[in-house]
Amino acid sequence: MSVGIDLSGKVAVVTGGSRGLGLEMSRALADAGANVVVASRNAVTCHEVAREITEDTGVRALGVGAHVGRWDGVEDAVTEILDEFGRIDVLINNAGIAPTYDSLETATEALFDKTIDVNLKGPFRLSTLVAPRMPEGGSIVNVSSIASVRPKTTDLIYAAAKSGLNVLTKGIAQAYGPRVRCNTIMAGPFLTEISEVWYTDEWRERAKSFPLGRAGRPDEIVGTALYFASDLSSFTTGTVLPVDGGRTAMT
Repeated sequence: MSVGIDLSGKVAVVTGGSRGLGLEMSRALADAGANVVVASRNAVTCHEVAREITEDTGVRALGVGAHVGRWDGVEDAVTEILDEFGRIDVLINNAGIAPTYDSLETATEALFDKTIDVNLKGPFRLSTLVAPRMPEGGSIVNVSSIASVRPKTTDLIYAAAKSGLNVLTKGIAQAYGPRVRCNTIMAGPFLTEISEVWYTDEWRERAKSFPLGRAGRPDEIVGTALYFASDLSSFTTGTVLPVDGGRTAMT
């Protein structure tokens, strides 16, 4: 997927980069030549993934334990990355959570705050810390969800946070352009670790009515991520791009 895209010498940070879509993007960025920072709450896993990336690709990779929902912790992570590499060229705000609840009435304040903290506050804090330090041509890539435009009662808090992330994308693009670009991948259903919860026979049957008729493979996020991370998207900013097998194209 990285053919024709050369990110040699760049430093790319991926939050939630140790598994699922984040892991696919971390590996793809390294394959394209970027030095990669794998960040998530589990520092041990991040270190292990970073070691594997370096062994497989030869690029420098760093594992950083960081809880993006914690304001001061995010700042510490940025300081650690800049101390190690001296620059950040690409930031992919991928970390996210979608906790469930029995009903809207039973959702707790703690659950609400945690969902907003990780999905919205974290990307805001990271972006506003990193963007002023980015060199010319820097790129911020947010990972949103089609829930942001197709909310359900069962994921309303998550959907509201991701909707806020879509808006944040447009505001960051205005605030830090033309030096830094900011775009969003609005992800549809992908077969990651959490897909077991919803990827039922009933869902597969319903998905046959979608334009591409299926859920996405994790590696199918890579092309869009590399496009936004690279100079191929040099005239694209403030964009929210669905990568969802055509789900949001349906009326």
